[in-house]
Amino acid sequence: MSSDAQSLQSASESFAAAPDTPAAHEPESKGAVIAAVAANIGVAIVKFIASAISGSSAMFSEAIHSLVDSGNGILLLIGMRKAQRKPDFSHPFGYGQEVYFYTMIVALAIFFVGGGLAIMEGLETLEHALAGAQEIGDPLVGYIVLGLAIIIEGASLRVALKTFNRARGSMKPFAFIKQAKDPSVFTVVLEDSAAELGLLFALVGTILTQVTRNAVFDAAASILIGLLLCAVAATLLVETKSLLVGEGLNPDQVSRMRDLVEKNPAVLECGRILSVYMGPSSLVVCTDVTFAPGLDAITVERATDAIEASIKQHFPETQQVFIEIESLRECLRQQQQQQAWEE
Repeated sequence: MSSDAQSLQSASESFAAAPDTPAAHEPESKGAVIAAVAANIGVAIVKFIASAISGSSAMFSEAIHSLVDSGNGILLLIGMRKAQRKPDFSHPFGYGQEVYFYTMIVALAIFFVGGGLAIMEGLETLEHALAGAQEIGDPLVGYIVLGLAIIIEGASLRVALKTFNRARGSMKPFAFIKQAKDPSVFTVVLEDSAAELGLLFALVGTILTQVTRNAVFDAAASILIGLLLCAVAATLLVETKSLLVGEGLNPDQVSRMRDLVEKNPAVLECGRILSVYMGPSSLVVCTDVTFAPGLDAITVERATDAIEASIKQHFPETQQVFIEIESLRECLRQQQQQQAWEE
């Protein structure tokens, strides 16, 4: 082996001594989801009772909203639990995409059950109000329930925002939502934010209905709540669809990974980098690497191991790294030719 090749081998072995990859952390959003489920179940029961007493269409829509959010939170917890299953023969890359599937179900439930029923209830109330047949009940219970619900939902939103802000760091909220790979983080924030805004709609609708003695405002609040839920559902559907189809690293991350690979002294050039998220904490990376000429197979193998360790160190969500060694065949061909010539 030439002195240059020996130097490359020594440097590559040093590069390979990088620290092991830190273990992937379980999504911190689980606590936020549990808090949201607990809050929504209690609030939904009280809202249904208040709706029956006051006859408020907006209150009924809010009760549906809380009930749907409770079921959605349970679906998210199921998805998060299933996603933690270990890879097996039938699913060699694991079950991480279970979270994406259940988030898609959540989005559909919000759209059709939450938004659809709220809009239908509002339209029915509007029809009765225009015909003068809608009765206006006692608003006192409604005001009490709305006040308590705003406090409870606010506490749940605070927990969700704490997790959300910790995950996004310095990124802007909407930019983080577009790039986030764990939909449970932003799903709870969107649902709880919509819940608070929906409660404000219901409160304003109830006040205007009592002041004017006209149920049109109550119907309008119900319709606005339904449209709000449809908007949240549409956002979730768009982002979850992108994750299900297969998102990878963004251009800046690809550039960082390429620089990382080319820092290995045995590497001449890093070619294509292909990546896809198989779950919130399961990134698969495929890359083409051209090694320096004159390296033997053992040196190339050690350099390959070093590259894989370095990628996993700097991108902890990486579970699998596949390296296409562009020059290995050429190295082996050269060795075979040299052996044949010596013989």
